[in-house]
Amino acid sequence: MNRVYLEVGRKKVFACSADWPGWCRSGKTEEAALDALIGYVPRYAVIAGRAGLDFAPGDPVVVEQVTGDATTDFGAPSVTPQLDLEPVGATEAAKAVALIRASWAALAEVSAASPEELRKGPRGGGRDRDKMVAHVIEAERSYARSIGVRHKPFPLGTLNDPQALSAMRDEIADVLSRPSPGGPVARGWCARYAARRIAWHVIDHIWEMEDRAG
Repeated sequence: MNRVYLEVGRKKVFACSADWPGWCRSGKTEEAALDALIGYVPRYAVIAGRAGLDFAPGDPVVVEQVTGDATTDFGAPSVTPQLDLEPVGATEAAKAVALIRASWAALAEVSAASPEELRKGPRGGGRDRDKMVAHVIEAERSYARSIGVRHKPFPLGTLNDPQALSAMRDEIADVLSRPSPGGPVARGWCARYAARRIAWHVIDHIWEMEDRAG
């Protein structure tokens, strides 16, 4: 079963997979969000393949709906559904970490193949490549605090300190690879939500970079 939950804001709706971290898309309506989620199956399959996982979801089955907030309308999934409070076993934890690591590897590969100056959006906005990568890393450092992993800011916020970045990501992976009873990790996010949010942010920017690199 392809379990999906909907995060419904006033302006935007997210459809997020309950079982495949990072597979989340948005739309102006519930139907549009679900259509977008299904439309991105081929692109998410690339990430799953890198993680060594078979990804062949069936039709989505909405199992929960939560009320979004200002962050939802801004453009990021923000609200923890009740299903995230279910225990996380060792197999699910290993799958989540494999997908997160695959997304990190894909970001490195896509950024290496992309020009520094990316095509601007319809209103002339959008970060260029290096600023986008720096944004992803700094966001990860912030997210990591929500699962008890603390690191100092990276020099210039970029990839110019690969050892420090690798150390932080190894700690994130270590925390999320452990089975969880379902409650908050280190008084912060619960493990399932943390894996989804971290993977989603990386993957969302991978796809943005791919779309704007041409």
